[in-house]
Amino acid sequence: MRFRDRRQAGRELAEKLRARQDAGALPRPLVLALPRGGVAVAGEVAAALDAPLDVLVVRKIGAPYQEEYGVGAMAGDEVPLLDEEALRHLGLGVADLAPVIERERAELRRRERLYRQGRPAPDLRGRTVIVVDDGLATGSTARAALRAVRRQEPARVVLAAPVCSPEAAELMRAEADEVLCLHQPAAFMAVGLWYENFDQLTDHDVLEALHVQL
Repeated sequence: MRFRDRRQAGRELAEKLRARQDAGALPRPLVLALPRGGVAVAGEVAAALDAPLDVLVVRKIGAPYQEEYGVGAMAGDEVPLLDEEALRHLGLGVADLAPVIERERAELRRRERLYRQGRPAPDLRGRTVIVVDDGLATGSTARAALRAVRRQEPARVVLAAPVCSPEAAELMRAEADEVLCLHQPAAFMAVGLWYENFDQLTDHDVLEALHVQL
């Protein structure tokens, strides 16, 4: 099973979420995409649910000199969520991550400024917040996002993604009220393997999805 691209995956995800909405399970929905990849998926979801679309910027924290090895994630002004087991495995302490965290925080704020263009962040109180990504491998960024959302007192939090590792899906069930992953392949490996077209999105793609004019 592979999706053609993120938009096709978003349409399939939207079909399942629309059924949940029709059953009354998603009152007052608001869709939050995890940029950049989650935006193309979330755009289809928001359109199908006739729901507002916005973004929640989350940054992975990579190990020093091994940036692809994720050891944590951060969202907004939240305290970074770190993988203590991974840090122990690498023999790292929090102080070792300070330069990485500082760099990722700066990039997070740059993206927030660019994507919002002065718009305030949406008020999540009392809403059904649907957090959407294009796929979950470890789930570290999604977990940071869900915790940041939860602190803003939504009525209900749903995590939705076209494809997830079984381990990430199970981890998310402790963080969200509902987890919807269309496919959970046992031999997961990487998100991009489950898409025929997995081109990297740009800041322009995000702004276009949000209908933001520069």
